[in-house]
Amino acid sequence: MLLRPLLSRAKLLGSRPSSSLARLAPLLRSQSRPYSSSVDSSVEPIRGMDLGVAHSKLLLRTVASMRGNMELQAQGVSEGDSKKMNMCQAINDAMRHTLATDDTAVVFGEDVAFGGVFRCSVGLAEEFGNERIFNTPLTEQGIAGFAIGMAAIGHTAVAEIQFADYIFPAFDQIVNEAAKYRYRSGNEFNVGGLTIRAPCAAVGHGGHYHSQSPEAFFAHVPGLKVVVPRSPIQAKGLLLAAIRDPNPTLFFEPKILYRSAVEQVPTDDYVLPLSKAEVVRTGKDVTVVGYGAQMYALENAVQMIERDMPGVTCELIDLRTILPYDADTVAESVTKTGRLVVAHEAPRTQGFAAELAAEIQERCFLRLESPIERVCGLFVPHPLVFERFYMPCAVRCYEAIRRSLTY
Repeated sequence: MLLRPLLSRAKLLGSRPSSSLARLAPLLRSQSRPYSSSVDSSVEPIRGMDLGVAHSKLLLRTVASMRGNMELQAQGVSEGDSKKMNMCQAINDAMRHTLATDDTAVVFGEDVAFGGVFRCSVGLAEEFGNERIFNTPLTEQGIAGFAIGMAAIGHTAVAEIQFADYIFPAFDQIVNEAAKYRYRSGNEFNVGGLTIRAPCAAVGHGGHYHSQSPEAFFAHVPGLKVVVPRSPIQAKGLLLAAIRDPNPTLFFEPKILYRSAVEQVPTDDYVLPLSKAEVVRTGKDVTVVGYGAQMYALENAVQMIERDMPGVTCELIDLRTILPYDADTVAESVTKTGRLVVAHEAPRTQGFAAELAAEIQERCFLRLESPIERVCGLFVPHPLVFERFYMPCAVRCYEAIRRSLTY
Protein backbone atom coordinates (compact mmCIF):
# COMPACT_ATOMS: atom_id res chain seq x y z
CA MET A 1 0.00 0.00 0.00
CA LEU A 2 2.88 2.37 0.69
CA LEU A 3 4.62 1.72 -2.64
CA ARG A 4 1.86 3.05 -4.89
CA PRO A 5 1.61 6.61 -3.47
CA LEU A 6 5.39 6.90 -3.36
CA LEU A 7 5.77 5.90 -7.00
CA SER A 8 2.96 8.24 -8.04
CA ARG A 9 4.72 11.02 -6.11
CA ALA A 10 7.99 10.25 -7.91
CA LYS A 11 6.27 10.61 -11.27
CA LEU A 12 4.84 13.98 -10.20
CA LEU A 13 8.31 15.26 -9.37
CA GLY A 14 9.73 14.31 -12.73
CA SER A 15 11.33 10.91 -12.11
CA ARG A 16 10.14 7.74 -13.84
CA PRO A 17 8.37 5.30 -11.48
CA SER A 18 9.59 1.74 -11.45
CA SER A 19 8.65 -1.56 -9.91
CA SER A 20 11.21 -1.15 -7.17
CA LEU A 21 11.80 1.63 -4.67
CA ALA A 22 15.50 1.04 -5.19
CA ARG A 23 15.16 2.78 -8.54
CA LEU A 24 14.32 5.98 -6.64
CA ALA A 25 17.68 6.04 -4.87
CA PRO A 26 19.53 8.11 -7.54
CA LEU A 27 16.80 10.72 -7.42
CA LEU A 28 16.99 10.97 -3.65
CA ARG A 29 20.78 11.13 -3.63
CA SER A 30 20.78 13.87 -6.27
CA GLN A 31 18.88 16.28 -4.04
CA SER A 32 20.97 18.70 -2.05
CA ARG A 33 19.34 19.44 1.23
CA PRO A 34 19.20 21.15 4.24
CA TYR A 35 15.74 19.51 4.00
CA SER A 36 14.71 16.30 2.28
CA SER A 37 11.60 18.05 0.95
CA SER A 38 13.72 20.02 -1.56
CA VAL A 39 13.02 19.26 -5.22
CA ASP A 40 14.68 19.57 -8.61
CA SER A 41 13.92 23.12 -9.71
CA SER A 42 14.19 22.22 -13.39
CA VAL A 43 11.10 19.98 -13.51
CA GLU A 44 7.58 21.01 -14.49
CA PRO A 45 5.88 23.15 -13.36
CA ILE A 46 8.65 24.76 -11.29
CA ARG A 47 10.92 25.64 -14.23
CA GLY A 48 13.59 27.53 -12.33
CA MET A 49 11.33 29.35 -9.87
CA ASP A 50 12.88 30.00 -6.46
CA LEU A 51 10.85 28.06 -3.91
CA GLY A 52 10.56 28.11 -0.16
CA VAL A 53 10.75 30.35 2.86
CA ALA A 54 14.02 32.02 1.87
CA HIS A 55 12.37 33.64 -1.16
CA SER A 56 8.92 34.26 0.32
CA LYS A 57 7.12 37.55 -0.14
CA LEU A 58 4.91 36.75 2.85
CA LEU A 59 7.71 37.63 5.27
CA LEU A 60 8.11 41.25 6.37
CA ARG A 61 11.88 41.47 6.18
CA THR A 62 12.26 45.25 6.08
CA VAL A 63 11.25 48.02 8.45
CA ALA A 64 9.15 49.57 5.69
CA SER A 65 7.15 46.40 5.07
CA MET A 66 6.63 45.89 8.79
CA ARG A 67 5.36 49.44 9.19
CA GLY A 68 2.96 48.91 6.31
CA ASN A 69 1.23 46.00 8.05
CA MET A 70 -2.31 47.01 8.97
CA GLU A 71 -2.61 44.71 11.98
CA LEU A 72 0.58 46.11 13.51
CA GLN A 73 -0.66 49.62 12.74
CA ALA A 74 -3.89 48.84 14.59
CA GLN A 75 -1.83 47.67 17.58
CA GLY A 76 0.17 50.91 17.57
CA VAL A 77 3.55 49.16 17.30
CA SER A 78 4.37 49.61 13.61
CA GLU A 79 6.21 52.89 14.15
CA GLY A 80 8.15 51.74 17.20
CA ASP A 81 11.46 49.94 17.48
CA SER A 82 11.90 46.62 15.71
CA LYS A 83 14.53 43.92 15.53
CA LYS A 84 15.36 41.20 13.04
CA MET A 85 14.24 37.93 14.63
CA ASN A 86 13.69 34.38 13.53
CA MET A 87 10.62 32.56 14.80
CA CYS A 88 12.46 31.00 17.72
CA GLN A 89 13.60 34.43 18.91
CA ALA A 90 10.13 35.92 18.43
CA ILE A 91 8.61 33.19 20.63
CA ASN A 92 11.31 33.83 23.23
CA ASP A 93 10.48 37.55 23.12
CA ALA A 94 6.77 36.83 23.65
CA MET A 95 7.52 34.73 26.73
CA ARG A 96 9.89 37.42 28.02
CA HIS A 97 7.13 40.04 27.73
CA THR A 98 4.75 37.71 29.55
CA LEU A 99 7.16 37.06 32.41
CA ALA A 100 8.04 40.76 32.73
CA THR A 101 4.42 41.95 32.90
CA ASP A 102 2.74 39.08 34.76
CA ASP A 103 4.17 38.04 38.12
CA THR A 104 2.05 34.88 38.13
CA ALA A 105 3.56 33.60 34.87
CA VAL A 106 5.70 30.46 34.87
CA VAL A 107 7.38 28.61 31.99
CA PHE A 108 8.30 24.94 32.27
CA GLY A 109 8.88 21.71 30.36
CA GLU A 110 11.60 19.21 29.54
CA ASP A 111 14.99 21.01 29.33
CA VAL A 112 13.29 24.42 29.31
CA ALA A 113 15.50 25.92 32.03
CA PHE A 114 18.66 25.75 29.91
CA GLY A 115 16.86 27.01 26.79
CA GLY A 116 15.06 23.98 25.42
CA VAL A 117 16.13 21.70 22.59
CA PHE A 118 15.27 24.42 20.05
CA ARG A 119 16.56 27.26 22.29
CA CYS A 120 13.19 29.01 22.42
CA SER A 121 13.51 29.69 26.16
CA VAL A 122 17.20 30.54 26.20
CA GLY A 123 18.14 33.23 28.75
CA LEU A 124 14.79 33.27 30.53
CA ALA A 125 15.93 31.35 33.62
CA GLU A 126 18.91 33.69 34.06
CA GLU A 127 16.65 36.73 33.78
CA PHE A 128 13.61 35.60 35.79
CA GLY A 129 14.95 32.88 38.07
CA ASN A 130 14.62 29.15 38.45
CA GLU A 131 11.39 29.39 40.41
CA ARG A 132 9.62 30.70 37.33
CA ILE A 133 11.55 28.90 34.57
CA PHE A 134 12.18 25.28 35.40
CA ASN A 135 12.67 21.78 34.03
CA THR A 136 10.19 18.95 34.49
CA PRO A 137 10.61 15.19 34.47
CA LEU A 138 10.12 13.41 31.15
CA THR A 139 6.36 12.96 31.56
CA GLU A 140 4.02 14.75 29.17
CA GLN A 141 0.96 13.69 31.14
CA GLY A 142 2.61 15.12 34.25
CA ILE A 143 3.52 18.38 32.50
CA ALA A 144 -0.06 18.90 31.35
CA GLY A 145 -1.54 17.91 34.69
CA PHE A 146 0.83 20.20 36.59
CA ALA A 147 0.05 23.05 34.17
CA ILE A 148 -3.68 22.57 34.69
CA GLY A 149 -3.16 22.73 38.46
CA MET A 150 -1.07 25.89 38.20
CA ALA A 151 -3.68 27.56 35.99
CA ALA A 152 -6.51 26.45 38.28
CA ILE A 153 -5.03 28.35 41.24
CA GLY A 154 -4.52 31.52 39.21
CA HIS A 155 -1.12 31.21 37.56
CA THR A 156 -0.35 31.93 33.93
CA ALA A 157 1.14 28.57 32.98
CA VAL A 158 3.16 28.27 29.75
CA ALA A 159 4.04 24.60 29.36
CA GLU A 160 6.22 23.13 26.63
CA ILE A 161 5.79 19.68 25.14
CA GLN A 162 9.20 19.09 23.58
CA PHE A 163 7.76 17.66 20.34
CA ALA A 164 4.10 17.69 19.32
CA ASP A 165 4.44 13.97 18.52
CA TYR A 166 4.71 13.33 22.27
CA ILE A 167 1.63 15.26 23.29
CA PHE A 168 -0.49 12.11 23.15
CA PRO A 169 0.38 10.87 26.67
CA ALA A 170 -1.11 14.21 27.81
CA PHE A 171 -4.25 13.77 25.70
CA ASP A 172 -6.47 12.78 28.62
CA GLN A 173 -5.34 15.73 30.75
CA ILE A 174 -5.87 18.22 27.91
CA VAL A 175 -9.15 16.84 26.54
CA ASN A 176 -10.89 15.61 29.71
CA GLU A 177 -9.54 18.08 32.25
CA ALA A 178 -8.33 21.36 30.71
CA ALA A 179 -11.02 21.60 28.04
CA LYS A 180 -13.88 20.80 30.44
CA TYR A 181 -12.73 22.55 33.63
CA ARG A 182 -14.88 25.64 33.20
CA TYR A 183 -17.92 23.72 31.94
CA ARG A 184 -18.05 21.11 34.69
CA SER A 185 -17.77 23.76 37.42
CA GLY A 186 -20.51 25.93 35.97
CA ASN A 187 -17.94 28.66 35.27
CA GLU A 188 -16.97 28.80 38.95
CA PHE A 189 -13.42 27.67 38.13
CA ASN A 190 -11.34 27.71 34.97
CA VAL A 191 -7.85 27.05 33.59
CA GLY A 192 -7.87 29.93 31.12
CA GLY A 193 -4.30 30.78 32.11
CA LEU A 194 -3.02 27.60 30.46
CA THR A 195 -1.02 27.64 27.23
CA ILE A 196 0.75 24.58 25.87
CA ARG A 197 3.48 25.15 23.28
CA ALA A 198 4.65 22.31 21.04
CA PRO A 199 7.03 22.20 18.02
CA CYS A 200 5.22 20.41 15.20
CA ALA A 201 5.34 19.33 11.56
CA ALA A 202 8.07 18.24 9.17
CA VAL A 203 11.68 19.32 9.45
CA GLY A 204 13.28 17.19 6.74
CA HIS A 205 14.86 14.53 8.92
CA GLY A 206 12.49 13.92 11.83
CA GLY A 207 10.86 10.68 10.76
CA HIS A 208 7.62 9.40 12.20
CA TYR A 209 8.25 10.44 15.84
CA HIS A 210 9.39 14.03 15.28
CA SER A 211 7.36 15.28 12.30
CA GLN A 212 3.66 14.91 13.03
CA SER A 213 0.95 17.58 12.84
CA PRO A 214 -1.66 16.65 15.48
CA GLU A 215 -3.83 19.77 15.35
CA ALA A 216 -6.93 17.96 14.02
CA PHE A 217 -7.07 15.70 17.10
CA PHE A 218 -7.61 18.76 19.30
CA ALA A 219 -9.76 20.72 16.84
CA HIS A 220 -12.52 18.24 17.72
CA VAL A 221 -12.60 19.34 21.38
CA PRO A 222 -14.90 22.12 22.64
CA GLY A 223 -13.23 24.23 25.29
CA LEU A 224 -9.81 24.49 23.65
CA LYS A 225 -8.23 26.94 21.25
CA VAL A 226 -5.67 25.76 18.69
CA VAL A 227 -3.23 28.14 16.96
CA VAL A 228 -0.53 27.60 14.29
CA PRO A 229 1.64 30.61 13.26
CA ARG A 230 3.48 31.03 9.94
CA SER A 231 6.19 33.61 10.77
CA PRO A 232 8.04 35.48 13.55
CA ILE A 233 5.68 38.48 13.65
CA GLN A 234 2.70 36.15 13.70
CA ALA A 235 4.27 33.87 16.31
CA LYS A 236 4.95 36.67 18.79
CA GLY A 237 1.57 38.35 18.46
CA LEU A 238 -0.45 35.13 18.42
CA LEU A 239 1.48 33.59 21.34
CA LEU A 240 0.92 36.68 23.49
CA ALA A 241 -2.78 36.55 22.55
CA ALA A 242 -2.93 32.83 23.36
CA ILE A 243 -1.30 33.32 26.76
CA ARG A 244 -3.69 36.14 27.66
CA ASP A 245 -6.83 34.50 26.26
CA PRO A 246 -9.21 33.28 29.00
CA ASN A 247 -9.29 29.76 27.54
CA PRO A 248 -6.73 26.92 27.50
CA THR A 249 -4.82 27.15 24.23
CA LEU A 250 -2.57 24.81 22.25
CA PHE A 251 0.10 26.67 20.32
CA PHE A 252 1.69 24.48 17.63
CA GLU A 253 4.95 25.88 16.23
CA PRO A 254 6.18 24.61 12.82
CA LYS A 255 9.75 23.85 13.82
CA ILE A 256 11.14 24.07 10.28
CA LEU A 257 10.43 27.82 10.56
CA TYR A 258 12.34 28.34 13.83
CA ARG A 259 15.50 29.44 12.00
CA SER A 260 14.38 29.74 8.36
CA ALA A 261 11.65 32.38 8.81
CA VAL A 262 13.11 35.81 9.65
CA GLU A 263 11.24 39.11 9.92
CA GLN A 264 11.60 42.61 11.29
CA VAL A 265 9.62 42.14 14.51
CA PRO A 266 8.37 45.00 16.72
CA THR A 267 10.09 44.88 20.10
CA ASP A 268 7.04 46.33 21.87
CA ASP A 269 4.27 44.20 23.35
CA TYR A 270 1.43 43.43 20.91
CA VAL A 271 -1.23 40.81 20.27
CA LEU A 272 -2.76 39.55 17.03
CA PRO A 273 -6.38 38.39 16.96
CA LEU A 274 -7.21 34.73 17.57
CA SER A 275 -9.92 33.10 15.45
CA LYS A 276 -9.34 35.63 12.68
CA ALA A 277 -7.92 34.50 9.35
CA GLU A 278 -5.66 36.80 7.34
CA VAL A 279 -6.00 37.36 3.60
CA VAL A 280 -2.33 37.58 2.67
CA ARG A 281 -2.88 37.83 -1.09
CA THR A 282 -6.07 38.98 -2.82
CA GLY A 283 -7.47 37.37 -5.95
CA LYS A 284 -10.67 36.77 -7.90
CA ASP A 285 -10.56 33.25 -9.38
CA VAL A 286 -9.79 30.71 -6.64
CA THR A 287 -9.50 30.73 -2.84
CA VAL A 288 -6.44 28.93 -1.44
CA VAL A 289 -6.33 28.25 2.32
CA GLY A 290 -3.61 26.92 4.63
CA TYR A 291 -1.78 27.61 7.87
CA GLY A 292 1.69 27.32 9.37
CA ALA A 293 4.60 26.28 7.15
CA GLN A 294 2.18 25.10 4.44
CA MET A 295 1.61 28.74 3.54
CA TYR A 296 4.95 28.87 1.73
CA ALA A 297 4.18 25.88 -0.50
CA LEU A 298 0.83 27.48 -1.29
CA GLU A 299 2.48 30.81 -2.04
CA ASN A 300 4.77 29.11 -4.58
CA ALA A 301 1.85 27.21 -6.12
CA VAL A 302 -0.09 30.44 -6.53
CA GLN A 303 2.93 32.13 -8.15
CA MET A 304 3.28 29.29 -10.66
CA ILE A 305 -0.44 29.29 -11.48
CA GLU A 306 -0.49 33.04 -12.10
CA ARG A 307 2.60 32.69 -14.30
CA ASP A 308 1.17 29.81 -16.35
CA MET A 309 -2.43 31.06 -16.56
CA PRO A 310 -2.25 34.76 -17.46
CA GLY A 311 -5.13 36.78 -16.05
CA VAL A 312 -5.86 34.35 -13.23
CA THR A 313 -5.44 35.63 -9.67
CA CYS A 314 -5.58 33.54 -6.49
CA GLU A 315 -6.76 34.65 -3.05
CA LEU A 316 -4.43 33.20 -0.40
CA ILE A 317 -5.70 32.94 3.20
CA ASP A 318 -3.82 31.98 6.37
CA LEU A 319 -6.28 30.55 8.91
CA ARG A 320 -3.85 31.05 11.83
CA THR A 321 -6.36 29.72 14.37
CA ILE A 322 -7.64 26.18 13.82
CA LEU A 323 -10.14 26.24 16.68
CA PRO A 324 -12.36 28.20 16.66
CA TYR A 325 -11.55 28.91 13.01
CA ASP A 326 -12.68 31.85 10.89
CA ALA A 327 -15.15 30.29 8.46
CA ASP A 328 -16.66 33.70 7.67
CA THR A 329 -13.53 35.04 5.95
CA VAL A 330 -13.15 31.85 3.90
CA ALA A 331 -16.84 31.79 2.94
CA GLU A 332 -16.74 35.44 1.89
CA SER A 333 -13.77 34.71 -0.36
CA VAL A 334 -15.31 31.56 -1.88
CA THR A 335 -18.54 33.44 -2.56
CA LYS A 336 -16.41 35.75 -4.69
CA THR A 337 -14.15 33.17 -6.39
CA GLY A 338 -16.38 30.10 -6.59
CA ARG A 339 -13.46 27.74 -5.92
CA LEU A 340 -11.58 26.47 -2.87
CA VAL A 341 -8.30 24.61 -2.34
CA VAL A 342 -7.26 23.68 1.22
CA ALA A 343 -3.84 22.27 2.18
CA HIS A 344 -2.07 21.04 5.30
CA GLU A 345 0.77 18.67 6.21
CA ALA A 346 -1.32 16.30 8.31
CA PRO A 347 -2.82 13.27 6.54
CA ARG A 348 -5.84 13.88 4.33
CA THR A 349 -8.17 11.31 5.96
CA GLN A 350 -10.16 13.04 8.73
CA GLY A 351 -7.79 16.01 8.48
CA PHE A 352 -8.83 19.58 9.26
CA ALA A 353 -9.27 20.28 5.53
CA ALA A 354 -12.27 17.95 5.55
CA GLU A 355 -13.98 20.06 8.23
CA LEU A 356 -13.34 23.27 6.33
CA ALA A 357 -14.49 21.74 3.04
CA ALA A 358 -17.75 20.53 4.60
CA GLU A 359 -18.44 23.90 6.23
CA ILE A 360 -17.81 25.86 3.05
CA GLN A 361 -19.89 23.47 0.95
CA GLU A 362 -22.82 24.07 3.29
CA ARG A 363 -22.41 27.82 3.18
CA CYS A 364 -21.41 28.30 -0.47
CA PHE A 365 -22.89 25.33 -2.36
CA LEU A 366 -24.74 27.40 -4.95
CA ARG A 367 -21.65 29.56 -5.58
CA LEU A 368 -19.16 26.73 -6.14
CA GLU A 369 -17.85 26.30 -9.69
CA SER A 370 -15.82 23.15 -8.98
CA PRO A 371 -15.36 20.50 -6.27
CA ILE A 372 -13.37 21.63 -3.24
CA GLU A 373 -9.80 20.35 -3.46
CA ARG A 374 -7.77 19.04 -0.51
CA VAL A 375 -3.96 18.75 -0.69
CA CYS A 376 -2.56 16.97 2.35
CA GLY A 377 0.02 14.54 3.62
CA LEU A 378 -0.32 10.94 2.51
CA PHE A 379 -2.26 8.54 4.73
CA VAL A 380 0.87 6.76 5.95
CA PRO A 381 3.10 7.20 9.01
CA HIS A 382 5.31 10.21 8.42
CA PRO A 383 8.30 8.73 6.52
CA LEU A 384 11.98 9.57 6.90
CA VAL A 385 13.82 8.99 3.62
CA PHE A 386 10.57 9.34 1.64
CA GLU A 387 9.36 12.51 3.37
CA ARG A 388 9.63 14.45 0.11
CA PHE A 389 7.00 12.20 -1.44
CA TYR A 390 4.71 12.52 1.57
CA MET A 391 4.63 16.31 1.70
CA PRO A 392 1.87 18.47 0.11
CA CYS A 393 4.51 20.43 -1.80
CA ALA A 394 4.11 23.36 -4.18
CA VAL A 395 3.77 21.01 -7.18
CA ARG A 396 0.88 19.08 -5.66
CA CYS A 397 -0.79 22.34 -4.61
CA TYR A 398 -0.27 23.74 -8.12
CA GLU A 399 -1.96 20.74 -9.70
CA ALA A 400 -4.92 20.98 -7.31
CA ILE A 401 -5.41 24.68 -8.06
CA ARG A 402 -5.16 23.99 -11.78
CA ARG A 403 -7.74 21.19 -11.53
CA SER A 404 -10.09 23.55 -9.72
CA LEU A 405 -9.66 26.29 -12.30
CA THR A 406 -10.11 24.01 -15.31
CA TYR A 407 -12.99 21.89 -13.99
